[in-house]
Amino acid sequence: MASIPTSPAQPDDSPGAYVGLAAEAAERQARARGWTSVRALPPGAIITMEYQAGRINFEVDDAVVTRCWVG
Repeated sequence: MASIPTSPAQPDDSPGAYVGLAAEAAERQARARGWTSVRALPPGAIITMEYQAGRINFEVDDAVVTRCWVG
């Protein structure tokens, strides 16, 4: 019988720390801290809401992160 897959560990990071950063700098920092997927979205974007472990989401307006959440 196959083993049950486990989700990768979530980086120990504070999403609020990315708000106000330039989008490119925020992405570099997120990848350096262990996020496997970084998603930058414009304000009001229509997105799927499925949770994905290891993903951090940035709402980016005028090349600056205005909101950040995980999943």
